[in-house]
Amino acid sequence: MHIGRTRLSQDIITEFCVPKNKKSNKIIIFCSGVPGAPYKDDVLEFWSKKGYWTFFPRYRGTWESGGKFLTRSPHEDILDVIDALEYPFEDYWKHKKYHLKPKTINIVGSSFGGPAAILASRDKRVNKVVCMAPVVDWQKEHKAEPLDALYTLLTDAFGDAYRINKSSWNKLARGNFYNPIKYINELDPKKLMIFHAQDDDIVKYKPVAKFAKKIDCQLISFKRGGHLSSSMLCKYKHYWRVNRFFNT
Repeated sequence: MHIGRTRLSQDIITEFCVPKNKKSNKIIIFCSGVPGAPYKDDVLEFWSKKGYWTFFPRYRGTWESGGKFLTRSPHEDILDVIDALEYPFEDYWKHKKYHLKPKTINIVGSSFGGPAAILASRDKRVNKVVCMAPVVDWQKEHKAEPLDALYTLLTDAFGDAYRINKSSWNKLARGNFYNPIKYINELDPKKLMIFHAQDDDIVKYKPVAKFAKKIDCQLISFKRGGHLSSSMLCKYKHYWRVNRFFNT
């Protein structure tokens, strides 16, 4: 299956997959974790075969996208993608243009991308959000991956793939930026489903469980599984649950 590539909202390079029924008006936007290689072909293709237009944007200031990382909250990049999908866009590989008429827009976020999905859910255009091991409170950083160590990893191991300065990164630790717990009273629990493993040593389970209980959203927990990613949604036992959630 062909993975297309386009640029949305001027800066945001986005990969996408076209469903067999091009008239489909169902959309899924995937928000990736950080750091990580920008590869979600298996998930894009799997859900496209199920009738969804699937999109995988690169946050501003990361990989091929323009701008600086974390100058703005990444959830605003996702909202800009939603804005852009109301207009024609071109597949740069095939030089073919598409113009969608979105009816349902769902968002999937994993790890660092969880806050982008959760915060974007406040937009009335967003139908449902599914998260795997989302960060819900940056001030509850884990000893296994403190923010300073993660910043060093980004700059040393990934170079210009993440174009960021320390002052922008430090906004995460202060807790008022890109932090779902600060907006808990603005979230609709009916829109949100979370998957999390209790043995996750990257994003702690307990803060997420408390978060889910406080807003009364769906939490599917596993005793084992480590740090979950969106690739789990290619398994049929999870696909059926999530697809049903998207369509109710």
